[in-house]
Amino acid sequence: MAYQYPDTVIQVFCKAPIAGQVKTRLTPDLTFEQAAQIHKQLTKRILKLVHSSHLCPLQLWCSPSVSHSFFIEMADTFSLSLQLQSTGNLGHRMFNALLSGKEQFKHVILIGCDCVSLTIADFNQAISALSTKYDCVLAPAEDGGYCLIACNQAIPELFNGINWGSDTVLHNTRKKTESLSLNCLELAMQWDVDNYNDYLRYLHLEKN
Repeated sequence: MAYQYPDTVIQVFCKAPIAGQVKTRLTPDLTFEQAAQIHKQLTKRILKLVHSSHLCPLQLWCSPSVSHSFFIEMADTFSLSLQLQSTGNLGHRMFNALLSGKEQFKHVILIGCDCVSLTIADFNQAISALSTKYDCVLAPAEDGGYCLIACNQAIPELFNGINWGSDTVLHNTRKKTESLSLNCLELAMQWDVDNYNDYLRYLHLEKN
């Protein structure tokens, strides 16, 4: 496949869609099985978006293994490579993924599988920023975290000492970019599907 940016990779973090282990905050409004199906739907949505754009190579970073049938299906459907997330907390796993990406690519973009507001324009803006004067790019999220981080270098300090899952993730990451004197671009505010109200918002988005 011919890519617009062959020197860039988009890495998508994803858990295996096992009922009771993914999107549990959608319950009790939905069952664990329904939540797992939504997790699969959201993952397919972002993979289809990136794959159909022919923007750049795509990797699915899997947990707890790459052998789940859903991951195999995604690799076949969207011509992507499957990678195994490392052990450790989220920051450690993200850093290791970015470090791995830098072995092959000039620019690395890492996202979750449930941010429905990201667009190809956002990815284009991130790649353009990394190709010019910026060291990193963040897509801030309404919940106080971020939906995307993109880097020209894997910088361990950005992933250490962060209370992952809290509403201070973005604030503390900003402080780290400032202390490291990194030139960081922030994209437009984003949102992802964490709870049932987010899911209703997503359904409304899909209808329009």
